[in-house]
Amino acid sequence: MLWCMAVTNGTTPKARALGMRLREARKAAGLTVRALAAQLEMSHSAISRWEGGSRSPDTEDVASYLTAVGVSGQERTELLELARGTNAPHWLSVQSGDRDRQMAALLDFERAAAMITDVAPMVIPGLLQTADYTRAIMVAGEVSPTEIETRVLVRVGRREVITRRNPANLLALVDETVIRRDIGGHDVLIDQLRHLLDASERPNIRLQVIPAGCGWHPGLDGPFMVIESADGPPIVHLENRRAGLFFHEPDDVKAYQLAAEKIRKLALSPTASAELIAGVISELETTQ
Repeated sequence: MLWCMAVTNGTTPKARALGMRLREARKAAGLTVRALAAQLEMSHSAISRWEGGSRSPDTEDVASYLTAVGVSGQERTELLELARGTNAPHWLSVQSGDRDRQMAALLDFERAAAMITDVAPMVIPGLLQTADYTRAIMVAGEVSPTEIETRVLVRVGRREVITRRNPANLLALVDETVIRRDIGGHDVLIDQLRHLLDASERPNIRLQVIPAGCGWHPGLDGPFMVIESADGPPIVHLENRRAGLFFHEPDDVKAYQLAAEKIRKLALSPTASAELIAGVISELETTQ
Protein backbone atom coordinates (compact mmCIF):
# COMPACT_ATOMS: atom_id res chain seq x y z
CA MET A 1 0.00 0.00 0.00
CA LEU A 2 1.35 3.39 -0.93
CA TRP A 3 -0.74 5.42 1.53
CA CYS A 4 -2.63 4.63 4.70
CA MET A 5 -4.05 7.79 6.19
CA ALA A 6 -7.33 9.49 6.98
CA VAL A 7 -8.91 11.50 4.21
CA THR A 8 -9.38 15.17 5.03
CA ASN A 9 -10.69 18.33 3.42
CA GLY A 10 -12.17 16.70 0.33
CA THR A 11 -9.63 14.18 -0.97
CA THR A 12 -12.47 12.14 -2.41
CA PRO A 13 -12.43 10.38 -5.78
CA LYS A 14 -14.76 13.01 -7.21
CA ALA A 15 -12.64 15.90 -5.88
CA ARG A 16 -9.52 14.30 -7.33
CA ALA A 17 -11.26 13.71 -10.67
CA LEU A 18 -12.33 17.35 -10.80
CA GLY A 19 -8.81 18.48 -9.92
CA MET A 20 -7.29 16.43 -12.73
CA ARG A 21 -9.70 17.93 -15.26
CA LEU A 22 -9.04 21.47 -14.02
CA ARG A 23 -5.28 20.94 -14.27
CA GLU A 24 -5.63 19.65 -17.83
CA ALA A 25 -7.72 22.69 -18.79
CA ARG A 26 -5.20 25.11 -17.28
CA LYS A 27 -2.28 23.47 -19.06
CA ALA A 28 -4.20 23.45 -22.34
CA ALA A 29 -4.63 27.21 -21.91
CA GLY A 30 -0.87 27.61 -21.46
CA LEU A 31 -1.18 29.08 -17.96
CA THR A 32 0.99 28.38 -14.95
CA VAL A 33 -0.58 28.05 -11.52
CA ARG A 34 0.84 31.42 -10.51
CA ALA A 35 -0.38 33.15 -13.67
CA LEU A 36 -3.89 31.79 -13.17
CA ALA A 37 -3.82 32.73 -9.49
CA ALA A 38 -2.92 36.31 -10.39
CA GLN A 39 -5.74 36.42 -12.94
CA LEU A 40 -8.26 35.13 -10.37
CA GLU A 41 -6.77 37.29 -7.59
CA MET A 42 -6.27 34.38 -5.24
CA SER A 43 -3.38 32.39 -3.80
CA HIS A 44 -1.57 29.90 -6.00
CA SER A 45 -1.62 27.40 -3.12
CA ALA A 46 -5.44 27.34 -3.21
CA ILE A 47 -5.40 26.48 -6.91
CA SER A 48 -2.81 23.77 -6.27
CA ARG A 49 -5.05 22.26 -3.60
CA TRP A 50 -8.04 22.30 -5.96
CA GLU A 51 -6.06 20.64 -8.72
CA GLY A 52 -4.64 18.08 -6.31
CA GLY A 53 -8.09 17.26 -4.95
CA SER A 54 -7.18 18.03 -1.34
CA ARG A 55 -9.71 20.88 -1.28
CA SER A 56 -13.01 21.12 -3.14
CA PRO A 57 -13.87 24.45 -4.78
CA ASP A 58 -17.51 25.47 -4.86
CA THR A 59 -19.27 25.67 -8.21
CA GLU A 60 -18.90 29.47 -8.39
CA ASP A 61 -15.12 29.16 -8.03
CA VAL A 62 -15.06 26.44 -10.67
CA ALA A 63 -17.07 28.68 -13.01
CA SER A 64 -14.54 31.49 -12.55
CA TYR A 65 -11.65 29.09 -13.08
CA LEU A 66 -13.18 27.76 -16.30
CA THR A 67 -13.81 31.25 -17.62
CA ALA A 68 -10.18 32.18 -16.94
CA VAL A 69 -8.83 29.16 -18.83
CA GLY A 70 -11.28 29.54 -21.70
CA VAL A 71 -13.41 26.43 -21.20
CA SER A 72 -16.90 26.77 -22.65
CA GLY A 73 -19.73 24.77 -24.18
CA GLN A 74 -20.27 21.12 -23.34
CA GLU A 75 -16.96 20.74 -21.52
CA ARG A 76 -17.86 23.63 -19.20
CA THR A 77 -21.26 22.09 -18.48
CA GLU A 78 -19.69 18.71 -17.71
CA LEU A 79 -17.10 20.18 -15.34
CA LEU A 80 -19.68 22.24 -13.48
CA GLU A 81 -21.74 19.06 -13.04
CA LEU A 82 -18.64 17.24 -11.82
CA ALA A 83 -18.03 20.02 -9.28
CA ARG A 84 -21.29 19.26 -7.48
CA GLY A 85 -21.08 16.94 -4.47
CA THR A 86 -17.31 16.55 -4.44
CA ASN A 87 -17.29 16.19 -0.65
CA ALA A 88 -19.80 13.32 -0.63
CA PRO A 89 -18.43 10.24 1.19
CA HIS A 90 -18.92 7.99 -1.86
CA TRP A 91 -19.36 8.60 -5.57
CA LEU A 92 -22.27 6.58 -6.93
CA SER A 93 -23.24 7.09 -10.56
CA VAL A 94 -26.48 5.75 -11.99
CA GLN A 95 -27.46 8.38 -14.56
CA SER A 96 -25.91 8.19 -18.02
CA GLY A 97 -24.10 11.54 -17.80
CA ASP A 98 -22.63 10.84 -14.39
CA ARG A 99 -21.56 7.34 -15.47
CA ASP A 100 -19.65 8.92 -18.36
CA ARG A 101 -17.96 11.36 -15.98
CA GLN A 102 -17.08 8.52 -13.64
CA MET A 103 -15.60 6.46 -16.48
CA ALA A 104 -13.48 9.46 -17.49
CA ALA A 105 -12.34 9.72 -13.87
CA LEU A 106 -11.49 6.01 -13.77
CA LEU A 107 -9.28 6.45 -16.83
CA ASP A 108 -7.52 9.36 -15.10
CA PHE A 109 -7.00 7.33 -11.92
CA GLU A 110 -5.60 4.42 -13.91
CA ARG A 111 -3.19 6.74 -15.71
CA ALA A 112 -1.95 8.09 -12.37
CA ALA A 113 -1.76 4.66 -10.73
CA ALA A 114 1.36 3.00 -9.41
CA MET A 115 -0.46 -0.24 -8.52
CA ILE A 116 -3.78 -1.68 -9.69
CA THR A 117 -5.36 -4.80 -8.21
CA ASP A 118 -8.19 -6.16 -10.36
CA VAL A 119 -10.35 -8.98 -9.00
CA ALA A 120 -12.21 -10.58 -11.90
CA PRO A 121 -14.66 -13.39 -11.06
CA MET A 122 -16.81 -12.95 -14.18
CA VAL A 123 -14.86 -11.73 -17.24
CA ILE A 124 -11.26 -10.97 -18.17
CA PRO A 125 -10.08 -7.71 -16.52
CA GLY A 126 -10.68 -4.72 -18.77
CA LEU A 127 -6.98 -3.81 -18.88
CA LEU A 128 -6.20 -7.24 -20.34
CA GLN A 129 -9.08 -7.67 -22.79
CA THR A 130 -8.56 -8.00 -26.53
CA ALA A 131 -10.69 -5.91 -28.86
CA ASP A 132 -12.64 -8.94 -30.11
CA TYR A 133 -13.34 -10.18 -26.58
CA THR A 134 -14.57 -6.74 -25.54
CA ARG A 135 -16.70 -6.48 -28.66
CA ALA A 136 -18.27 -9.89 -27.97
CA ILE A 137 -19.22 -8.75 -24.47
CA MET A 138 -20.77 -5.55 -25.83
CA VAL A 139 -22.76 -7.38 -28.49
CA ALA A 140 -24.05 -9.98 -26.02
CA GLY A 141 -24.87 -7.18 -23.58
CA GLU A 142 -27.01 -5.49 -26.24
CA VAL A 143 -24.99 -2.29 -26.28
CA SER A 144 -26.16 0.04 -29.03
CA PRO A 145 -24.27 -0.75 -32.26
CA THR A 146 -23.44 2.94 -32.62
CA GLU A 147 -21.60 2.86 -29.27
CA ILE A 148 -19.80 -0.47 -29.49
CA GLU A 149 -16.71 0.56 -31.46
CA THR A 150 -16.19 3.69 -29.35
CA ARG A 151 -16.37 1.62 -26.17
CA VAL A 152 -14.02 -1.00 -27.60
CA LEU A 153 -11.46 1.68 -28.49
CA VAL A 154 -11.70 3.20 -25.01
CA ARG A 155 -11.23 -0.15 -23.29
CA VAL A 156 -8.34 -1.24 -25.47
CA GLY A 157 -6.78 2.19 -25.02
CA ARG A 158 -6.73 1.64 -21.27
CA ARG A 159 -3.90 -0.87 -21.81
CA GLU A 160 -1.50 2.02 -22.21
CA VAL A 161 -1.19 2.33 -18.42
CA ILE A 162 0.42 -1.13 -18.20
CA THR A 163 2.43 -1.03 -21.44
CA ARG A 164 3.84 2.51 -21.37
CA ARG A 165 7.27 3.51 -20.17
CA ASN A 166 7.18 3.46 -16.35
CA PRO A 167 3.94 1.46 -16.35
CA ALA A 168 1.58 0.83 -13.47
CA ASN A 169 1.94 -2.53 -11.75
CA LEU A 170 -1.07 -4.81 -12.22
CA LEU A 171 -2.16 -7.73 -10.06
CA ALA A 172 -4.94 -9.56 -11.91
CA LEU A 173 -6.83 -12.19 -9.90
CA VAL A 174 -8.98 -14.11 -12.37
CA ASP A 175 -11.42 -16.89 -11.53
CA GLU A 176 -10.85 -20.17 -13.41
CA THR A 177 -14.41 -20.07 -14.73
CA VAL A 178 -13.48 -16.85 -16.56
CA ILE A 179 -10.76 -18.46 -18.67
CA ARG A 180 -13.16 -21.26 -19.61
CA ARG A 181 -16.21 -19.09 -20.35
CA ASP A 182 -16.78 -19.19 -24.11
CA ILE A 183 -17.30 -15.51 -24.84
CA GLY A 184 -17.21 -14.74 -28.54
CA GLY A 185 -16.54 -18.31 -29.65
CA HIS A 186 -13.45 -20.52 -29.52
CA ASP A 187 -11.29 -18.36 -31.79
CA VAL A 188 -11.95 -15.19 -29.79
CA LEU A 189 -11.35 -16.97 -26.48
CA ILE A 190 -8.14 -18.64 -27.67
CA ASP A 191 -6.79 -15.29 -28.88
CA GLN A 192 -7.79 -13.71 -25.56
CA LEU A 193 -6.04 -16.41 -23.52
CA ARG A 194 -2.89 -16.11 -25.62
CA HIS A 195 -2.97 -12.39 -24.98
CA LEU A 196 -3.17 -13.11 -21.24
CA LEU A 197 -0.07 -15.31 -21.46
CA ASP A 198 1.82 -12.64 -23.39
CA ALA A 199 0.80 -9.95 -20.91
CA SER A 200 1.79 -12.08 -17.92
CA GLU A 201 5.38 -12.13 -19.17
CA ARG A 202 5.69 -8.40 -18.54
CA PRO A 203 7.59 -7.69 -15.31
CA ASN A 204 4.90 -5.27 -14.09
CA ILE A 205 2.01 -7.74 -14.51
CA ARG A 206 1.22 -10.56 -12.09
CA LEU A 207 -1.59 -12.84 -13.25
CA GLN A 208 -3.01 -15.43 -10.87
CA VAL A 209 -5.92 -17.77 -11.52
CA ILE A 210 -8.27 -18.68 -8.69
CA PRO A 211 -8.88 -22.44 -9.07
CA ALA A 212 -12.47 -23.60 -9.32
CA GLY A 213 -11.83 -26.15 -6.59
CA CYS A 214 -11.09 -23.56 -3.90
CA GLY A 215 -14.80 -23.01 -3.21
CA TRP A 216 -16.09 -19.66 -2.03
CA HIS A 217 -13.78 -16.64 -2.02
CA PRO A 218 -14.42 -12.89 -1.50
CA GLY A 219 -14.27 -12.24 -5.24
CA LEU A 220 -17.57 -14.06 -5.64
CA ASP A 221 -19.22 -11.05 -3.99
CA GLY A 222 -18.46 -9.25 -7.26
CA PRO A 223 -15.59 -7.72 -9.25
CA PHE A 224 -13.62 -4.79 -7.87
CA MET A 225 -10.48 -2.74 -8.45
CA VAL A 226 -8.12 -1.22 -5.89
CA ILE A 227 -6.14 1.66 -7.38
CA GLU A 228 -3.09 3.04 -5.57
CA SER A 229 -1.05 6.06 -6.61
CA ALA A 230 1.65 8.31 -5.26
CA ASP A 231 -0.69 11.30 -5.60
CA GLY A 232 -3.29 10.34 -3.02
CA PRO A 233 -4.80 7.61 -0.88
CA PRO A 234 -6.00 4.37 -2.51
CA ILE A 235 -9.50 4.09 -3.91
CA VAL A 236 -11.81 1.21 -4.79
CA HIS A 237 -13.97 1.06 -7.89
CA LEU A 238 -17.02 -1.19 -8.33
CA GLU A 239 -19.08 -1.42 -11.50
CA ASN A 240 -22.15 -3.32 -12.62
CA ARG A 241 -24.57 -3.13 -15.53
CA ARG A 242 -26.32 0.04 -14.37
CA ALA A 243 -24.05 1.83 -11.92
CA GLY A 244 -20.53 2.59 -10.81
CA LEU A 245 -19.25 3.34 -7.32
CA PHE A 246 -16.02 4.70 -5.86
CA PHE A 247 -15.01 4.13 -2.23
CA HIS A 248 -12.26 6.15 -0.57
CA GLU A 249 -12.87 5.97 3.19
CA PRO A 250 -9.93 4.10 4.79
CA ASP A 251 -12.11 1.42 6.44
CA ASP A 252 -13.89 0.66 3.17
CA VAL A 253 -10.66 0.52 1.17
CA LYS A 254 -8.99 -1.66 3.80
CA ALA A 255 -11.83 -4.19 3.60
CA TYR A 256 -11.26 -4.59 -0.14
CA GLN A 257 -7.49 -4.73 0.25
CA LEU A 258 -7.87 -7.54 2.79
CA ALA A 259 -10.28 -9.35 0.47
CA ALA A 260 -7.81 -9.07 -2.41
CA GLU A 261 -5.00 -10.42 -0.23
CA LYS A 262 -7.11 -13.39 0.83
CA ILE A 263 -7.93 -14.12 -2.81
CA ARG A 264 -4.27 -13.81 -3.81
CA LYS A 265 -3.30 -16.44 -1.24
CA LEU A 266 -5.98 -18.82 -2.56
CA ALA A 267 -4.95 -18.32 -6.18
CA LEU A 268 -2.43 -20.36 -8.11
CA SER A 269 1.09 -19.00 -8.50
CA PRO A 270 1.82 -17.03 -11.68
CA THR A 271 3.69 -20.02 -13.10
CA ALA A 272 0.91 -22.50 -12.31
CA SER A 273 -1.65 -20.00 -13.63
CA ALA A 274 0.19 -19.73 -16.95
CA GLU A 275 0.34 -23.52 -17.20
CA LEU A 276 -3.41 -23.76 -16.55
CA ILE A 277 -4.18 -21.15 -19.21
CA ALA A 278 -1.93 -22.92 -21.71
CA GLY A 279 -3.77 -26.15 -20.93
CA VAL A 280 -7.14 -24.53 -21.58
CA ILE A 281 -5.85 -23.22 -24.92
CA SER A 282 -4.80 -26.76 -25.86
CA GLU A 283 -8.22 -28.12 -24.89
CA LEU A 284 -9.97 -25.48 -26.99
CA GLU A 285 -7.75 -26.13 -29.99
CA THR A 286 -8.47 -29.86 -29.94
CA THR A 287 -12.23 -29.28 -29.91
CA GLN A 288 -12.31 -26.85 -32.85
